[in-house]
Amino acid sequence: MEAYDQTLAAAMDADEKCVMHTYGRLPVEFVSGSGAELVDSAGRTYVDCLAGIGAVSLGHCHPAVARALSRQVGMLWQVGNYFYVQNRGELAQDLSRLLSSTCDGHGHVKGTTGTTWKTFFANSGAEANEGAIKLARRWGATHLGGASTIVTARQSFHGRTLATLAATGQEVFHRDFQPLPAGFVDVPLNDDAALTDLLDAMPKGVGAACAVMLECVQGEGGVWPATPEYLQAVARECAERSLLLMVDEVQTGFFRCGAPFCYQLAGIEPDVVSMAKGIADGFPMGAVAARAQVADLMGPGDHGSTFGGNALAAAAGRATVEAMQDEHIGEHVIACGARFREQLASLPHVREVRGHGLMLGAELDAPVAGRLVEEGLRRGVVLNHIGDRILRFLPPLVITQEQLDHVAGVLLDMLS
Repeated sequence: MEAYDQTLAAAMDADEKCVMHTYGRLPVEFVSGSGAELVDSAGRTYVDCLAGIGAVSLGHCHPAVARALSRQVGMLWQVGNYFYVQNRGELAQDLSRLLSSTCDGHGHVKGTTGTTWKTFFANSGAEANEGAIKLARRWGATHLGGASTIVTARQSFHGRTLATLAATGQEVFHRDFQPLPAGFVDVPLNDDAALTDLLDAMPKGVGAACAVMLECVQGEGGVWPATPEYLQAVARECAERSLLLMVDEVQTGFFRCGAPFCYQLAGIEPDVVSMAKGIADGFPMGAVAARAQVADLMGPGDHGSTFGGNALAAAAGRATVEAMQDEHIGEHVIACGARFREQLASLPHVREVRGHGLMLGAELDAPVAGRLVEEGLRRGVVLNHIGDRILRFLPPLVITQEQLDHVAGVLLDMLS
């Protein structure tokens, strides 16, 4: 215990003195992990229900990803995008197949739309959304007479760069960072009439709408799902007006909601999809993909990234995506998510459970979410909260039913 105290104290001291205080950290230092378990510097084990904010999709140190990284790290790390590297093109092919999948209402893959998708690799979700924004503006300039406005949803979250903050429909994130880039307007989620009224009122040409950008589940906004009917209505609206439909799958993608991508649960196919988090099992990576007609609007020099799609990231991403399919991770997510949702809904003081698969939010009837996160840590469970009334669950997709049962039992004990 003394060694633990000294190790944690040293980490906290260095952080306090030399790291910007942009996060309120909990008093624990994790040093290793496996699957859905984490181990701290004192050797204590925890069930992880956050997975690096949804990024550690296949669990900590998944063997297939670890092998791919270990092999690649001894060969080549980074040469830049002026050259070909192994796994980058192959990963893009894998993504094209996943993005064009069709699913039934339970997330099971049933077929393909036959669409070919082209991908730009970045390093984060915010960068992926920046790429989507540039695609939308290029589309507006070439197809819609200079249209440049991107419509987003209230309570959305698209990143922390200035442009993605402007796209984010939450004023709390805008404070002190004005002026934000122009060209974004938001409407309420799940209100297709509000979207239609806004688009009808906008002028044609310069300043008009060029795209609609949505999350299928608003993760940072409180785990609020878009209904299938709403997504279908937006898709029709965009098609009729020749607007791009851009879906932000940064948090919902890669089987997090059961299907390869969450939009597939609604039976739609967008024009642009942004991705990150689960793409490489926690290794830093992002991507934006577009249908060929849209992707081909960008040429050499129009966009770039020094580290995007580097050899290590490409190896990790390809290993992750292939392991997800080999292990039929979507079926596991559907089954475990359905049971865990029922368990959460039966807990005292839980008013509502929202989300899909293993992306769930439990809204409480009292402002105790922060306290539950702290108490859960003391009991060996890593939890997360949004505001003071919502617990958010983003566990590794490989979490077992037994581990989720344990988490439900701990929550029951804390809430009783």
